[in-house]
Amino acid sequence: MSVSIAPTQSAVLTNRWIQLLLGLVAMMAISSPQYVWTLFTGPLNQKLGTTLPQIQVTFSLLIVLQTFFSPFQAYLVDRFGPKLLIAVGAIMSGGSWLLAAHADSLMMLYITYGVIGGFGTGIIYVGIIGLMVRWFPDRRGLATGLAAAGYGFGAIFTSFPIDSMIKSAGYAHTLVVWGIIQGVIGVIAAQGLRIPPEGWQPEGYAAAVPARMQSKRSYSPAEMLRSPVFWLLFLMMSMMSTSGLMVVSNVGPFAKEFNVADALVLGMAALPLSLTLSRLTNGLTRPFFGWVSDHIGRESTMALAFFLECAAILVLFAFIDHPALFVVLTGLVFFGWGEIFSLFPATLTDTFGPKYAATNYGFLYIAQGVGSILGGPVAAFLKQSTGSWTSVFIIVAVLDAVTALLAVTALRKLRIQHLQAG
Repeated sequence: MSVSIAPTQSAVLTNRWIQLLLGLVAMMAISSPQYVWTLFTGPLNQKLGTTLPQIQVTFSLLIVLQTFFSPFQAYLVDRFGPKLLIAVGAIMSGGSWLLAAHADSLMMLYITYGVIGGFGTGIIYVGIIGLMVRWFPDRRGLATGLAAAGYGFGAIFTSFPIDSMIKSAGYAHTLVVWGIIQGVIGVIAAQGLRIPPEGWQPEGYAAAVPARMQSKRSYSPAEMLRSPVFWLLFLMMSMMSTSGLMVVSNVGPFAKEFNVADALVLGMAALPLSLTLSRLTNGLTRPFFGWVSDHIGRESTMALAFFLECAAILVLFAFIDHPALFVVLTGLVFFGWGEIFSLFPATLTDTFGPKYAATNYGFLYIAQGVGSILGGPVAAFLKQSTGSWTSVFIIVAVLDAVTALLAVTALRKLRIQHLQAG
């Protein structure tokens, strides 16, 4: 007689694809604070009597707290485990919206939506990415891309409902309802997350080090911080983060400035339709270019994607006052930008090994915080100073092109030297 035994809960949770699915859900739950922020800027400005540069400091704080503390956040995840810390991050992220709904001053908005929300989302983001590069040593580009896609995809499901609720019930009610939703989903997903055993490898795995340009050993954070490869990666990610966030945080103002926000495209308002399409392309680009980089190399993929972003932003500027083209081209801009969140962590782990992957990426992820400082507020300041968005679009295109060139010249050369020395 044969007896069929159902898989135990433990066996299910040690399946790396289940881990990836749970990580994807957790990432989706925290995407709204960044990607639908632009929908709240107008109502908050009106309520608080502020200017666009003042209100955009909230967005910068969100990204700064999400990024500058990421080494510490990654350490906490490693120390206490993803189950507890990802749940804490979800509670902080959702709770920040509940508190922000009652903010009656800029300072209160900064503390709630910016500081508390930023720290909570940061725990989840760096924790999930650090977990995935350990579960998928053979498919780092694809796995980090899929995990990061959750952060881009999540707002697809929230852009229209949040926009509609703001208009019908006000921004405060919207913050309360959606704060509860994202917090609950994040806590539930966190309960199944696990760290792979020390030295774990997938069945049939053989590290093709020469083909993938992967390090033969793992470098500690202190060793990594002494390497010029890390600082070049940090510079490049800072440049791409800056260029992308200059656009991400100002899509709403762009649309209103050029009178396309409420124009109908396929029967829908152009701005929320643009945001929805952009979330889709921003999500798709991460696993797509991650998968491409697994096959043709990280540097070549960076050059391809970053030059695409440069071309897209220039074409968008030329046709930004056409509602249909505004929707399509903003989607293409996001497709050329979002892959930095799969290419950079995969490249970093290839270069410095998996053992300290979460903490090492925590240091690199600070570059996103640098981008937030130089992105949203500077773009708004340039617009206010010059009366035009022209300088913003030119700066974005230049940063994209320079970073693409660095990838196939300086980065490739330094990585080869580093791997040969190691």
